[in-house]
Amino acid sequence: MKEKLKHIKMILMDVDGVMTGGEIIYSSTGEELKVFNIHDGMGMAMARMAGLKTGIITGRMSEMVRRRAEELKVDAVVQGEINKLAAYHDIKARFNLADTDIAFIGDDLVDLCIIKRVGFSAAVADARQAVKSASDYVTAAAGGRGAVREVVDLILESQDRLTPLVAQFSI
Repeated sequence: MKEKLKHIKMILMDVDGVMTGGEIIYSSTGEELKVFNIHDGMGMAMARMAGLKTGIITGRMSEMVRRRAEELKVDAVVQGEINKLAAYHDIKARFNLADTDIAFIGDDLVDLCIIKRVGFSAAVADARQAVKSASDYVTAAAGGRGAVREVVDLILESQDRLTPLVAQFSI
C-alpha cells in the first residue's frame, strides 16, 4: 500500500457520504444544508500545502458544495454528473495525470467505476460493502467524521510530507 501512496499527486472524492455524513437536510425555506467536518477541511488544506491537488466528483448539485470547495480552494469540482467515470477522465486529462497518480475516496456503488481505476482507493468506514471490498483501504472514521483527513494523513505520511507540515504549525 505504501508504494501506491508514494505516487499520489491528486486526491479526488465524493461528497455525500464522504465529505458529509450522507444526510440531506432542507431548511423550512427549501434550502439544502450540509454539515462538513472541519478536520476534513484542514486535511484538504494540508494536501494543498504539500503540493497535492484535490477534487470533487458528485452526482448531485449543491450550492453548499460549491461554496465549501471554493473555501478550500479545491482544484477540480464536478457536480451533477451521474457518470462519474466521464468526469474522472476529464479531470485526469486536464491535470495530465495517470491513474496511478490519483487517489479516490468513495462510499457507494456509483463510486466503484473510479475506485477500480485509481492508483489508491479508499472507502469510508460506513461505505457499502461492495465499495469496501473493492478499495485498497477502509477508513476507521465514517463519512463526514474525519475520513478525508485520515486518508490525507495516510498519503502525506507515506510521502514523508506530514511531519514537516505538522512542524509548520508547531512554531
